[in-house]
Amino acid sequence: MVYSPGKPVPSRTPLPSALAGSTALLIGGSSGIGLAAGVLLRSVAARVVLVGRDPARLAAAVSQLRAERPAMAAGDGSAPGLAGDGPASNLPGDGPASGLAGDGPASGLAGDGSASGLAGDEAVLGVVGDGGDEATIAAAFERAGHVDHVLVTAGGFSGAGPLTELSADDIRGTVDSRLWPAFAVARAAATRLPAGGSLTFSSGILVLRPGPGMTAPLSLIGAVETLTRALAVELAPARLRVNAVRYGRIDTPLLRSLPGHGSDDEIATAGATTPLGRFGSASEAAAGALFLMANNYVTGQIITVDGGETLN
Repeated sequence: MVYSPGKPVPSRTPLPSALAGSTALLIGGSSGIGLAAGVLLRSVAARVVLVGRDPARLAAAVSQLRAERPAMAAGDGSAPGLAGDGPASNLPGDGPASGLAGDGPASGLAGDGSASGLAGDEAVLGVVGDGGDEATIAAAFERAGHVDHVLVTAGGFSGAGPLTELSADDIRGTVDSRLWPAFAVARAAATRLPAGGSLTFSSGILVLRPGPGMTAPLSLIGAVETLTRALAVELAPARLRVNAVRYGRIDTPLLRSLPGHGSDDEIATAGATTPLGRFGSASEAAAGALFLMANNYVTGQIITVDGGETLN
């Protein structure tokens, strides 16, 4: 393929500090890895726009991120209060939102402009809605005013079961919950991101280690990886980058919803069987996404953050 002879992708430091002053749209940013990414982004003074379906959980996430103080402002180089460094049950928004400070419905959150020097209310915005709904995605871009990077961690995990026992509606539902959101976000981002902007999807190591009864969901997650590479080629002339992070077992509310993973002791016991002796934290997982946002010379790649699980 012959690429555009126009200006090359911008060159800058690939360190996370390069994200200061940029705006990141986090689809599925009210919990787990998405929320942890928001905390890390705020620690480097980036502006964050969260999209989530649950209004109460989204309001709690927005409230927490607005309270975060960029590390550079603290003057000690640290990033206090990173979400996900401990048990997932400590993450804001994992339980009922009652009693949590918030700004009410996310549609009422105000503020636009660049992240540099913004007050907390202006540096963190929230949009209530389904991350696979094109109207919601368009509203999030409009509320942000300007977006440099998009991270998609939203997406259901439906359709498990023997293939012969799944109905056509079951399989269509899996497509709608997992693959369509990636397409919907990509369609919106392709015409809105600036040169050097990035789109990052999420995947999982089960695409490499499938098990019985997982044909439908894993085929769709694998399709997201193929979409990542195809979009990287298609959007390269616009100097847009597209990548994905393939996650192992990460200590998030999703993992803790599985049988035998609900308590700290169960998580520790299950994690002890992995090469590094524990599951990853949400912030460790989110750091992979920030690497892809910051490094302007990475595109079309699927990077793995799994603590070595795929080595077994």
